[in-house]
Amino acid sequence: MRSGEKPRDENYHGGNAAMLLKYDANHDGTVNRNELIAGLKADFAAHDTHHNGCLDAEQAAQINQARVDADQSTATPVMDWNQDGCIDYTEFSAAPYSLFDQLDADHDGKLTPKELKRAGAGPRQPEPREQGEEPRGRRRDGEGPPPDGPPPGQ
Repeated sequence: MRSGEKPRDENYHGGNAAMLLKYDANHDGTVNRNELIAGLKADFAAHDTHHNGCLDAEQAAQINQARVDADQSTATPVMDWNQDGCIDYTEFSAAPYSLFDQLDADHDGKLTPKELKRAGAGPRQPEPREQGEEPRGRRRDGEGPPPDGPPPGQ
């Protein structure tokens, strides 16, 4: 990393969990399984321009490029897992369904704002400090640079 450059945010656009936020149809901050299913079916239908229940390699490439453009390093590619030349709805929806199931900690069929935030989606807030913990970047006496030396670039 160059001097003055910030470290890369691994939760760019909210991390992997952010892909599920777009399915919050009523915008209440909670994504339930019915919203996910309806949203994924609508997305698949929109991409299935041949109306044959099958996305070909060209369609997959367009979807994947759009995902990379939107999500950069957190993009989850659409893949023809069984290599039959057709990405069906099951293959198209596998990653979002799997992620939903992983994040639904209490297995109630919905991702609450708390579950989404735990996974890195939504606005990131600074971690609260423990009682008595000093702010980072200063010595306990409040004078001078942190105990392990000056900040990089100085």
